[in-house]
Amino acid sequence: MGYISAINYAVIFFPFAALLFTMPFILSQYHKYGSISFLKSIITYLFIFYLICAYFLVILPLPTIEEVAKLSTPQIQPIPFEFMIDFINHTSFDITNYHTYIKAMKESYFYVPMFNILLTIPFGFFLKYYFKCGMKTTIIYTFLLSLFFELTQLTGLYFIYPRGYRLCDIDDLILNTLGGLIGFIISKPLINILPKIDYINANATEKGKIISGPRRTLAFLLDLFILFIIEIITIIIFEYNTYLTIIIALLYYFIIPLFLNTSTPGKKYLNIAVLDYNGTKNIPRLLLRKFLVILIYIIIPISIFKIIININNGITEFLGLIILGNLFILYSITTIKYIFTGKDIIYEKLSKTKLVSTIK
Repeated sequence: MGYISAINYAVIFFPFAALLFTMPFILSQYHKYGSISFLKSIITYLFIFYLICAYFLVILPLPTIEEVAKLSTPQIQPIPFEFMIDFINHTSFDITNYHTYIKAMKESYFYVPMFNILLTIPFGFFLKYYFKCGMKTTIIYTFLLSLFFELTQLTGLYFIYPRGYRLCDIDDLILNTLGGLIGFIISKPLINILPKIDYINANATEKGKIISGPRRTLAFLLDLFILFIIEIITIIIFEYNTYLTIIIALLYYFIIPLFLNTSTPGKKYLNIAVLDYNGTKNIPRLLLRKFLVILIYIIIPISIFKIIININNGITEFLGLIILGNLFILYSITTIKYIFTGKDIIYEKLSKTKLVSTIK
């Protein structure tokens, strides 16, 4: 029941862990391949879910601090293969009587060591299948994972508790490492029937040669985020200054792309360049594109808004609001169309520039 309870907690916690992992995963996939493979995403999230389950199986159930403070049991078991001696001495197993075999397998001195083996079999499998690790690397990584689990127990969940509430056992290191090795071995025949990771990556790279709507949007948001961080740091150092804020934004969008092969830092990270319709680097058209973006999406709306608030004529204000509303609808429609169809937006048509993937 303890195992099932730990898995239930993992199911509850998984959406939160997935949410934290999603953006780094998306950024890394777009950076490396230019697209996101649905199948690879499923495999990745299965791996994350497995790690959460394994971790919760190691730490749960959590006792109270008072209960742990009263413990006087040993915290470390340093003798290798002690589990074999315990199995022989404390179970009903009798090698001369096969009737005791099944009964002994139902006792804790058998199924607890078996659980420690089973715990890391998926880890070894994932290392071989997904990360393409060799046997030696798989053994090392599995040992380190097991060591992390044992230190978690020994330190009382990183010193939250006054002492360890579970036994740090050298046999667990041995059995967990054996489980990773078994996972590595059994992965070999299974890999032949599962989708090849190389094929999945190659397919993602091929799709990445065309810039998708989500990739365009992510590049735009990433640039805004990077610029926001730069602006915040500048404000902390020099205090807020409107002109300095504008200068930094102009440098970010107009000057930096001249040194990054027409890309802003966000676009550069996502392997996106801005070229003209002939597929060449054209600085005048790049600068025209930037100016048109500012004109269409910033200067014109702000100018209309200022005219509205500075004129007390009710009819003029009403007409101005109608114009602003129509502009908002027009911008929204063209942006959605741009994201989902990939067709050139107005400032691209006027500057005769387009976004091009640099994924090879």
